[in-house]
Amino acid sequence: MAIGNLRTTGALAMVLLVTGCASAPQKMSQDEFSQYLQTTTLQVDQLLSESKRDEAVGLLSKAADLNPAAKDPWVRIAKIQFDGGKYGEAIVAAGEVLQRDPADRVAKSVRAVSGLRVATESLADLRTDTEMTGSARGDAVALAKVMRESLGESVLIPPPTREELEARRLAEEREKNQNQKQKARPKARVKKVTPAVSAAEPATPGAPGGAGPFSGLR
Repeated sequence: MAIGNLRTTGALAMVLLVTGCASAPQKMSQDEFSQYLQTTTLQVDQLLSESKRDEAVGLLSKAADLNPAAKDPWVRIAKIQFDGGKYGEAIVAAGEVLQRDPADRVAKSVRAVSGLRVATESLADLRTDTEMTGSARGDAVALAKVMRESLGESVLIPPPTREELEARRLAEEREKNQNQKQKARPKARVKKVTPAVSAAEPATPGAPGGAGPFSGLR
């Protein structure tokens, strides 16, 4: 009976092991992943032509899972979400790109513009819920009051920290020093070249050896 229980337990363990291996993402080499991403890109283009954005994002998310260090799937996801007006999702995807490549300009642009559009939409929603007076200053004060009351915060934008102030001061000093150095640089002197008198030109009247208009009276 004990032997039978051991066999049953071993069989169950083997099934669980195989199931786990099948569900876990397979590791790919860089070349294999590049080929896989090319095929996925073609499928994504086809899905987008059919307006199937969610399915396209799903394929790219699978590619991102297969190679967590790759930024390309996240870049494409950020673009798709931005084009679809899903700015919150676009910001998240752009953040994933910047975690892998902080210098990626596409991700920076997507995040910045998406943030501006989210803020614009949010302010427009607040305008509809707030009594506006028509004055730009009055509208700004009313919106700020609503946001402070909703969040329970007395200050919407916190003051800069000591580190930020120190970094700003150092940057201003560097710029000031550079400007002073540029002003202190001596200007290159331009040598004046006196044109030589041509032998064919008549000598100055009254000059020795010259044939002036009064030389015949001598």
